Amino acid sequence: MKKYKTTDEAHSVSEPMAVYGYQNFDDGGIFRMIEIAERGISFKFFDNLVKKFPFSFQDWAGFLHISGKTLSRYQKEEKTFDTLQSEKILQIEMLYKRGEEVFGSSDYFLIWLQAENLALGKTKPQDLIGSNFGISLLMDELTRLEHGILA
Repeated sequence: MKKYKTTDEAHSVSEPMAVYGYQNFDDGGIFRMIEIAERGISFKFFDNLVKKFPFSFQDWAGFLHISGKTLSRYQKEEKTFDTLQSEKILQIEMLYKRGEEVFGSSDYFLIWLQAENLALGKTKPQDLIGSNFGISLLMDELTRLEHGILA
């Protein structure tokens, strides 16, 4: 069996594999994402993600299923998110990257997120981000859009 050289980068969460695109994951990539989530996402990484979206702090608290007060405390104490919150943060990052790929720019993707969508039952895509099923549905919808299937 061939041995591969490993580095100590596994202990760094500065740029999770989510930034390399939703469809580029093999089993190894998924296991890496699980490791990152189990280790926890730092507030610093989360703060960089927050800046990409036009959502309020309270919106983010809702997506992560925590109170705004708890999210503020995480910010103040520079805490690391737990596994479930970290998974959600990574899923949202993956959704953002996938949206950029499909729309060709983050601006167009953000417009799509905030507009009522007929294919999603006249729901704004951003309203689905708080649910894992919702994010999965949005990923599927982005794939349909990429292939020209509009409904």
